[in-house]
Amino acid sequence: MRLTKFTDLALRSVMRLAVSGEGDPLTTREVAEAMDVPYTHMAKAVTRLQRLGVVEARRGRGGGLALTGLGRGASVGWLVRELEGEGEVVSCEGDPPCPLRAACRLRRALRDAQEAFYATLDPLTVADLVASPTGPVLIGLVGRPPG
Repeated sequence: MRLTKFTDLALRSVMRLAVSGEGDPLTTREVAEAMDVPYTHMAKAVTRLQRLGVVEARRGRGGGLALTGLGRGASVGWLVRELEGEGEVVSCEGDPPCPLRAACRLRRALRDAQEAFYATLDPLTVADLVASPTGPVLIGLVGRPPG
């Protein structure tokens, strides 16, 4: 199983936000710079995370990004499922459709493997992802201490 770059970026941004101080929110631009990605890519990821209720964005002076309660306690499996969407590992109904689709055992095996992948991530939370030694590294990416 391979995650999209979008999902990878969204997960890394959530991890960075998880270690930022509550009184010192980061901007989308700061998170983009810390992750060394274009601002536009980060802005798309943040927008998706907002729609999921994982990130809150406040405008104006003192504004910035913050994880919500849902974001802090979110299962990584749930988050990856939401970011990746409902797609299957292989596309059997493409153009042209696979001639084996009516009697294929591979499709079911890949679906089971995909669910096992997600099930492995289900017990992990965002807090688990930022436990030491990862958290201190994430804090150092922006070059300023949290809160």
